[in-house]
Formats: sequence, C-alpha cells, structure tokens
Amino acid sequence: MSQDKLKDEIAGLVEHQQWDEIRRVSRDSPPAELADVLSEIEGTERVLFFRSMAKEQAREVFSHLSRTLREELLQELTDEEMRGVLADMDPDDRTRILTELPGPVVQRLLNILPPGELDEARQLLGYPEESVGRLMTPDYFMIRPDWTVGRSLEHIRRRGTEYETVNTVYIVDGTGKLLDVLALRRLLMSDPETPIRDLVRGPVIQLNATDDREAAVTAMSRYDLSVLPVVDDAGHMLGIVTYDDVMDVAEEEVTEDFHKMAPIGLMKVGLKEAGIALLWRARVGWLLVLVFMNIFSGAGIQFFEDTLAATLSLAFFLPLLIDSGGNAGSQAATLMVRALATGDVRARDWMRLLAKEVAVALALGLTMALGVAAIAAIRAPEVLVVVSITMVCVVLVGSLIGTLLPFVLTRFGLDPATASAPLITSLADIAGVLIYFSIATWVLGVAAG
Repeated sequence: MSQDKLKDEIAGLVEHQQWDEIRRVSRDSPPAELADVLSEIEGTERVLFFRSMAKEQAREVFSHLSRTLREELLQELTDEEMRGVLADMDPDDRTRILTELPGPVVQRLLNILPPGELDEARQLLGYPEESVGRLMTPDYFMIRPDWTVGRSLEHIRRRGTEYETVNTVYIVDGTGKLLDVLALRRLLMSDPETPIRDLVRGPVIQLNATDDREAAVTAMSRYDLSVLPVVDDAGHMLGIVTYDDVMDVAEEEVTEDFHKMAPIGLMKVGLKEAGIALLWRARVGWLLVLVFMNIFSGAGIQFFEDTLAATLSLAFFLPLLIDSGGNAGSQAATLMVRALATGDVRARDWMRLLAKEVAVALALGLTMALGVAAIAAIRAPEVLVVVSITMVCVVLVGSLIGTLLPFVLTRFGLDPATASAPLITSLADIAGVLIYFSIATWVLGVAAG
C-alpha cells in the first residue's frame, strides 16, 4: 500500500475511532512508514493514532519521528505513556532522542525513567557530544574464555531476545577486557566441547568511547563491518555501535558538509520543519560576508577603468572569464574536500596533488582558451590575445585556490567543507578581475589607474 493510501485509510479509521482496525493495519506496516503517516496527521488524531499502537510498535515508530514531532508528541503524552515508550527503547536510540530534545524536556523524561534505565541513560549522556559513546548500546553478548562453545551457545539461546544483535559475540576476561570478537557462524561450526580460549585470535578492530563518531563511519566503511566494539582507555568492553546508528551519523555528516559548502549555517531540523526565521539566520551570515568580499572585485574594476574605457569590448568577456575561474575552483575544491572527508588523501599529500592540479588546470585552461579565442575572433579580434591568455591564467589560479584552501583549513584544524563553492568563487572573482585587466593593460599598452 502506498503511503498516501495508508495515510487516508488510517485518518478515516481514526476519525471513526476504529481502534482494532487501526491496530490491524498498523501491525502490517513498517515503523518508518507509520512515522511518515503520523507526521501528516494533525491535532488530536495524531496522539490518538499513536496511543492505538501496540507498545512495542509505538516505541519503534517514535524512534523514527523527527525531533520536532517527538517534542510535540511528548507534550501530549502522559508521564506513564512516555515511560512506556522510553523505558523499553534500545539504549542507543534513547540516547539519540534525549540528545536532540531541549534541556527541560530531557530532565522531565529522566525523572520518569525507572532506576536501571535512568543510570544507563545518564552514563551514555555523560560522554562528549558527537562521540562514539553517545552512539553505543551497552547490550551485547559477552562470553568468557574459560567457557566451552556449547555453554556459550546455550547462553545465547537463553538471552537472545534481550540484545539488539546476536550475530556477533565478544570474548572478555575476568576484568572485562576485550580479547576477541566472534561471529555467531563460527561458534555454530565449532565443536561444542572446544574451549572459547582456543578460538581467540585477535587483534580486534575497536573504537574508544571518546572517539569522534566519524571514526565509526570510517572504520565500518574501511573494514566492511556491521557492528564494532567500544572500549575505554584500558581496553575494557563498554558497548557496541551498530550499522543503523552509523548510517544516521553518515547522513548527518554529509548534510552538514553540504550546508557548509552552500554555505549555510548548521540546521538541527529538516527543511520541511524549518521556519522562515531559522532559514534566514542560516543563510544571511555568509551572504553578507560574500557581499563585502565582492567589494574588492568592484574596486579592481574601478582601478582599471581607463583600460576598460579604452577598449570597451573587454566588458563583453568579463563575466565569461571570471565565471570560468570560479567554476574551475569550485570543481577542484569539491574533489579535494570529498577526498579529504573519505580519507582518500591526507594533508601531507598536498604537494603531489598540487603538481597534478597544475597540469590538469593548464590543460583545461588551454582548451577553454581555444573556445574563447574563437568567440573573440568573431566578436572582438583586438582582444583575442588578452582573453586567451587570461583564460589560461584564471582557470589555473581558480583551480589552485580550490585545491589549496581545503588543505589550509585542515592544517588549522578547521573543517575543509568550509571551503565552500561561493567562497572559492568570490576569491577567484577577485583574482580574475586583477589578472584580466592587468593582462589587458600590459598587452594593449594602456596606462592603469
């Protein structure tokens, strides 16, 4: 059933208060789709629909809601209903939700959690923001090296429903130190009498709880893993990070980089939920900065006004040449920022990549110079040499700015995504104006200023 049909059917059932039928329809629908339907329902019907779901399903749906809708829904639920939703939620999902909510709401929710879940929530919230500790769940299968394979499998069978994943088990010693990671398949294929210590191989790919959460994204991608153990500084097992949590982080990081490259201020909510004031604040800052940066382009044109007045045909090619430099710079910056983000290149590689970019930029500039020369031969032959030389120079300079700026930002501990397309374009525009009119003044023999 399509989402629109599901929404219409549920809205009609809610209106007629057919709760049994709503439960039947909801039971056969994925939680993510029900969360989308819930976001489309207004007013009292929304909370009635949520209350009609089975407890386990309501918990799953709640974890898929946007942060704005969660906050609105929490204001309409009773403390008992909120306790039922949060208490049985996976610890990592609960931590993510609590992190996204305003302080007063978080305090209210912590006050209604049962003691065990409260201690767990406070422990996870105690890790630095955007750290691996905030992503992990403390629910995982732990076995001892002195156990046998048979005893370990019996342990898994008894407690299998208590944990988020049963595909991987962790061998820890008496102090809780992580020794190795075992796939369930390997246990199943081993002799039941085999001691677990005989299966220990190591070393273990692991994360520290204080690592930046991007480390989890990088590790899972590099080693092709769906779950990673999390340890403290002494190597003691604390929890695990699963693929679904890391995918959420990857999406947030990519969104953040896109916003920086726009450039747009960081937004904690989606575009559909963002208000006009928030969108204005997110965009106005950089736009004002770029306005003042472009003053330098205007000043450059004014300085060379005698050159422009002497050969008015120069004005025809000005937008074409300046835009070409900015576009080349944006291309180079995009490639470099992405390569730095994925780990394809490191800061130490800048010299080798700079040499490669010079060769590529010269080839691009010469190719584009042929095109602009053909236009100048028809439109303004007197400036053919000027525009041809300028095209090569502006493409080269723009590409070098786009290549080097991400490395410079990385060197100073800043996010290379800040080397956004508008920033690169503005810098290339300023350089392009100066290059164009300097070459024109030199070739045409006009006194500047």
